[in-house]
Amino acid sequence: MYDNVERFRENLKDTNYVNGGVQHVYSFSNGYGASVVKHDFSYGGKQGLWELAVLEGEDICYTSGITDDVIGHLSWVNVEKILGEIKSL
Repeated sequence: MYDNVERFRENLKDTNYVNGGVQHVYSFSNGYGASVVKHDFSYGGKQGLWELAVLEGEDICYTSGITDDVIGHLSWVNVEKILGEIKSL
């Protein structure tokens, strides 16, 4: 499956090219968001997989109930599932 950023396009705040890869930053109306990265230093990046961190405002949030750390080795389908969970908080 290809990486489709269209599903949450209205929530895409920024795209940055970092560490030879990419970072998508999402922001939702509930105050939460996500940083989704794929590069050589992210968990799974060398395998073409994504790493996601839940954000509260602009800071990483470890108490959202989604995860207490970053989540690595994600397919884009799993990233979209988690983005949906964050949007529903």
